[in-house]
Amino acid sequence: MCLSIPGKLIEITQTLDETFRLGKVSFDGVVKEVNLTLVPQAETGDYVMVHVGAAIAVVNEEEAVKTFEVLRQLGELDELDPGDSST
Repeated sequence: MCLSIPGKLIEITQTLDETFRLGKVSFDGVVKEVNLTLVPQAETGDYVMVHVGAAIAVVNEEEAVKTFEVLRQLGELDELDPGDSST
């Protein structure tokens, strides 16, 4: 199943121009590099929904935490491998 997962944008790591940006997003401590092109308004500290390595929306913290917990309970977070995190 393809779905988006909420995470916290902890750092904007690269800005190539006004639209193409990359950042580090934490998914409950597992940090992944994410494309931020579709969310130009996203700032460090925001929660974003990530689908296939791209942030697709900015969401509020309360909804992000609730969604992450539901996904954890459903066992849908197996692809977040802590051994594959980049810091």
